[in-house]
Amino acid sequence: MPHNPPRVGIVVRTKNRPWFLPRALADIAAQEFDDWRVHIVNDGGDPADVTRTVGALPEAVRERVEVTHNDSPRGRSAAANQGVRALESEFVILHDDDDLWDRAFLSTAVAWLDEHSDDAGVVARTEIVYERPDGRGGFVESGRAIFWPELTEITYAALLQINRVVPIGHLYRRALHDEVGYYREDVHAAEDWEFNLRVAARHRIGYITGKPLAFWMQRAGVHGELGNSMYALAHEHTKYDAQIRDEALLEYVAKFGPGLPLYLASFLETEIARIVREEIGRELDRRPTALEKIVRRLRAGRKRR
Repeated sequence: MPHNPPRVGIVVRTKNRPWFLPRALADIAAQEFDDWRVHIVNDGGDPADVTRTVGALPEAVRERVEVTHNDSPRGRSAAANQGVRALESEFVILHDDDDLWDRAFLSTAVAWLDEHSDDAGVVARTEIVYERPDGRGGFVESGRAIFWPELTEITYAALLQINRVVPIGHLYRRALHDEVGYYREDVHAAEDWEFNLRVAARHRIGYITGKPLAFWMQRAGVHGELGNSMYALAHEHTKYDAQIRDEALLEYVAKFGPGLPLYLASFLETEIARIVREEIGRELDRRPTALEKIVRRLRAGRKRR
């Protein structure tokens, strides 16, 4: 049995997805780095499925896995916090039940944080893996694409635009929760982005380039419990993205007044309109006029004679 506490604590959120959970646990067990412990949060799903899956694990893996069963769903953020609070580890990561790792992910990420003591966490290059139903209750791969292929570092400025960090690729120091707090439980689809913003405002987050070590599984057109948040919760992402930005704006206005936001709102609207007009103008300049088209047709006809 591994010593307690382990260096890495892994939170697995799941709900009624018995096809995905065994794959996720097998993925964790295959890691080169083995000083880890898993806490599964079954957020309102059938307890029997999870119990059966964990019970089927080899004993050496099973003794590293603990489970919390919620009688009713508490939401993604609350489930993440339950898992984190249940683990006593140096590092922590959210490994949702449908995502995967390269076998070297944990060993590489832990080595990075050991070598870069000032980094609050580290993100590995991530690859999107598209899946489609296989017609037998499971899924098969249908394509791949690198997530933000041009990314070479994690910056606060870039995170302000959009989240460039997927939980499956982000190993971080558990002590961060004591400093910046836990995942916001009133933000149900952008909880990781909001947490990353709080972290990046205070600390550097490292980035591991090279081959992808984390795999973010996506299933376009699959909704409900078998969908992934990118598609199944798209409207939630939009809603909470707007909420987080509005809260930050109101906090700024309360401190400094509305002057700069008012100016920028008008400036950006005017500037965007100008750019659009110029682009339309260039496009029109590139298009031949009706008269030019007639002349070209006449010339073409003469050449054919």
